[in-house]
Amino acid sequence: MKYGRTYNFSAGPSMLPEPVLEEVAAEVLNYHGSGMSVMEMSHRSSVFQTIADEAEADLRELMNIPSNYKVLFIQGGATLQFAMLPLNLLKNGVADYIVTGAWSKKAYSEAKKYGKINLLATSEDKNYSYIPDCSDLAVSPDADYVYICENETIHGTTYQKLPNTKGKILVSDQSSMFLSRPCNVSDYGLIYAGVQKNVGPAGMIVAIIREDLIREDIDARIPIYLRYDTHANNGSMYNTPNCWCIYVCGKVFKYLKSIGGLEAMNQRNIEKAKVLYDFLDNSKMFSGTVVKQDRSLMNVPFVTASKELDAEVVAATKAAGYDNLKGHKSVGGLRASIYNAMPKDGVEALVDFLTKFEAEHK
Repeated sequence: MKYGRTYNFSAGPSMLPEPVLEEVAAEVLNYHGSGMSVMEMSHRSSVFQTIADEAEADLRELMNIPSNYKVLFIQGGATLQFAMLPLNLLKNGVADYIVTGAWSKKAYSEAKKYGKINLLATSEDKNYSYIPDCSDLAVSPDADYVYICENETIHGTTYQKLPNTKGKILVSDQSSMFLSRPCNVSDYGLIYAGVQKNVGPAGMIVAIIREDLIREDIDARIPIYLRYDTHANNGSMYNTPNCWCIYVCGKVFKYLKSIGGLEAMNQRNIEKAKVLYDFLDNSKMFSGTVVKQDRSLMNVPFVTASKELDAEVVAATKAAGYDNLKGHKSVGGLRASIYNAMPKDGVEALVDFLTKFEAEHK
């Protein structure tokens, strides 16, 4: 790490790749001879249109997005999508939700305002420490879609295999694992992701939606900004978009291409997560909270034997320069979010510190 930067284990907003930050810093006053910062330029200018077009093209290449899918840059976080999804996709008025943690539970609760929303499966019985068997679920015959949060940021679980939706449209919140591994976009009807975890600054989501799901025959009372067709028909520029966020995300897309794409990124993530999980599996003081087969490569929650010791560890790590290791307030404990931009060195340094802490506190 350069520039006196800390290892930031925040669940989001999170670290960005240093090469991206260096490029952004170099361009912040005068982007490519335009005489202005991207933060200052018109979203209607040819310069910014090129930035947006390149960002979409690079994302399409990274994920091999089929031509019958639209890429949308929409302001707001994933929480806004909890309502936007049912408002746009409910045709029969029925959807099935699989609840595997705090975020899918919130999405499920929000969707219930707009239709008959069924709880298809849940892991709440064991505090969301696993992903339920989704190979033969009782999918509703009239369901407009099946919903999952593919990686639960707070509870640290992830799907290793997608649910069998019995032919129904799969919708996935990929916020905390977006671009962390290869993804077959054709398996989904819609993917969305808040970009502040793995891709850019806060304030925007990327939505990848199959064109036949972009409907115009929806309730006319739905606010125009909450319609997918509004964004699709206007190239994500119905109003002033989050220009800065699109610009930084575009830089990250190019960075990912430069290191070998999502296959290379996935291998990096596997290697650095193994460092932390191996430590937790062999520690007598610390233990992971998720069953091994469902562990996230992005968010690693763990605990000690007591809340008091958890708090002592958090204080010690912060004092040592490892920031944002406190678990979410709803679950407590500790959590290391090790997104794409977290280097393996950072995970190794954390493990060295925890190893020393354990030795000194036997």
